Amino acid sequence: MNVSLTPELERMVEEKVRSGQYRTASEVVREGLRLLAQRDEEYQVKLAALRAEIQKGRDEIARGEGIPGEEAFARIRSLFREGIGSGQI
Repeated sequence: MNVSLTPELERMVEEKVRSGQYRTASEVVREGLRLLAQRDEEYQVKLAALRAEIQKGRDEIARGEGIPGEEAFARIRSLFREGIGSGQI
């Protein structure tokens, strides 16, 4: 496999090898790909959790446990006025 890197990325790889942190450019690229795979996996876990919460909300609405949209937004606006929206949780 042949891979073309931008000059900036090539310099980054070379610097990592020169630093002694990695022995070869291939090690640097493998580590980068491993981190990319890890990030993708974490994204999928977060996405699944979000989908589960959405389904939970849909189920609550189907059971008649929801609240009207305007009331929900009024509650959110109230939370922000109370400081929760400004990082004061």
